[in-house]
Amino acid sequence: MSKVIGIDLGTTNSCVAIMDGKEARVIENSEGARTTPSIVAFAEQGERLVGQAAKRQSITNPTNTIYAVKRLMGRRYDDPVATKDKALVPYGIVCGDNGDAWVEARDQKYPPSQISAFILGKMKETAEAYLGETVTQAVITVPAYFNDAQRQATKDAGRIAGLEVLRIINEPTAAALAYGLDKKTSGRIAVYDLGGGTFDISILEIGDGVFEVKSTNGDTFLGGEDFDARVIDFLASEFQKDQGIDLRTDKLALQRLKEAAEKAKIELSSTKETEINLPFITADASGPKHLLIRMTRAKLETLVDDLIKRTMEPCKAALKDAGVTATDIDEVVLVGGMTRMPKVIDVVREFFGKEPARNVNPDEVVAIGAAVQGAILRGDVKDVLLLDVTPLSLGIETLGGVFTRLIDRNTTIPSKKSQTFSTADENQAAVTIKVYQGEREMAADNKALGNFDLTGIQPAPRGMPQIEVTFDIDANGLVSVQAKDKATGKEQQIQIQANGGLGDADIERMVKEAEANAGADKVRRSFVEAKNHSDTLIHQVEQSLARHGDAVAAADQTDARSALEVVRSAVEAGQEAGLVQATQRLSDIAGRIEEAVHKAQAAHPSGATAGETSTGPSNEHAVDAEFEDVSGEKR
Repeated sequence: MSKVIGIDLGTTNSCVAIMDGKEARVIENSEGARTTPSIVAFAEQGERLVGQAAKRQSITNPTNTIYAVKRLMGRRYDDPVATKDKALVPYGIVCGDNGDAWVEARDQKYPPSQISAFILGKMKETAEAYLGETVTQAVITVPAYFNDAQRQATKDAGRIAGLEVLRIINEPTAAALAYGLDKKTSGRIAVYDLGGGTFDISILEIGDGVFEVKSTNGDTFLGGEDFDARVIDFLASEFQKDQGIDLRTDKLALQRLKEAAEKAKIELSSTKETEINLPFITADASGPKHLLIRMTRAKLETLVDDLIKRTMEPCKAALKDAGVTATDIDEVVLVGGMTRMPKVIDVVREFFGKEPARNVNPDEVVAIGAAVQGAILRGDVKDVLLLDVTPLSLGIETLGGVFTRLIDRNTTIPSKKSQTFSTADENQAAVTIKVYQGEREMAADNKALGNFDLTGIQPAPRGMPQIEVTFDIDANGLVSVQAKDKATGKEQQIQIQANGGLGDADIERMVKEAEANAGADKVRRSFVEAKNHSDTLIHQVEQSLARHGDAVAAADQTDARSALEVVRSAVEAGQEAGLVQATQRLSDIAGRIEEAVHKAQAAHPSGATAGETSTGPSNEHAVDAEFEDVSGEKR
């Protein structure tokens, strides 16, 4: 049975982990890093880049480099969040075929689920390279405050990437699982998770292998990206004051500002002051312009003070819903890269009245928890029970547009609840049931998940038919609805037809595209590896001919130079089969050259090959000397 991998699909960075025996292990990617930028780029030649390779070229290709797409998952195009995001990113956010917010690159539209699938595919490849086997199953994390549409979009992304998503798990819950698995103590913990794009707070009780989430709250549009935006705006404003040029209208300059802002923000977590130096950021009639600004930690804290304070309201709500106070919390766990910021640590310390735990890596703990959950589902980790909750209330629209709750927020999942409804009109033969998720009293103010029609109701006076509606929320936090007409006793399974989201046909098409691209990617990678091998061999042969040419037969030298040209031509043509064949011929000639050099060296033990003479000074009278290096150590 293959391993189940745990993936933290982050807004800014993603991470993959597995259970290796009894220990969780974070897997390094092909660049040797333990986290991978959640960035996808589309190059001019049609090549798709993911991770660090995409990030490296973002400055020169801003409109086709997609980042922070997680914030658009499961959102409609007319969602205020999508509208706000359009002003923050250099790439296009457009209306998708289904009315959802999609992104655009190289004149092609992509749903956020597909972009996320490219990132998940990179995580899958990373795990497969380490394990040496195909990976098909995963546990993927999402912000605790994600609604049903966002969770479904995440599951779709996994499916497009060729993964069976065994479980969608909340990020704070995963962090708590990783943090508390090996601890013998029990108690209440608060997980404060401030990542690249979202904020979550969860209150849990841990004891005897049971991890029970008591409450959760958060903000799905608050994170490091917003902190970066404040720094970008500050830098652009300062430059405009000094030079009279607004860099915010220049997408290339804006991308450079973003990279510099993120770097400055990170540096100010460990230093009190940093310098932002961007030469040739723009130009006007008077010539090129350079940006040089010194920024202090105090200034950064002033810029983002209200963002940090925004995290406090969800914390208060989570404590209230859990029926506890800050003093009842035994430990506070910090998760997400933004929790490295000293001001964030100070605010959390002040709110909870205790020092936050520092013995977890905020960038890796969520992926580790997902890997643990995978091992639990696989049966490798026993005696652990995870009880999570639904973050938002579920219900339907009733007469007058009122939101009638069937499952309240912070209800332990999986959960199932039924309620009986009736008709509003005389002899009504059908009813439309509209499903919503949220906390507002009027249905229209909440998130519409979908609707369905129940037909074939027997004609009767209004209020007489008895229609039992059952809401079922599974362990992934995904919702399904059943309806039963009590008059006939006939029960019907109703599938919610979401307002947006991807249909099965869309997902299947994207799965096939992913498989086709995977083949193309393997071909491209195989060619690059062949090219790297040929480059090494070319260098080796050229060095041998330059240093030991007199030891090599003229015929072999001629063959070598001919083979070198053939290899170079094959590289330029981009044909792997021809390159492999040419490289093999060059390798055979290299072997003959090496053999000739060895024979020449054997005939001249002093080290000079045929045709070489020793021109160095004689060491006949040399003696070993004791010397002392600058550190004072005798040699």
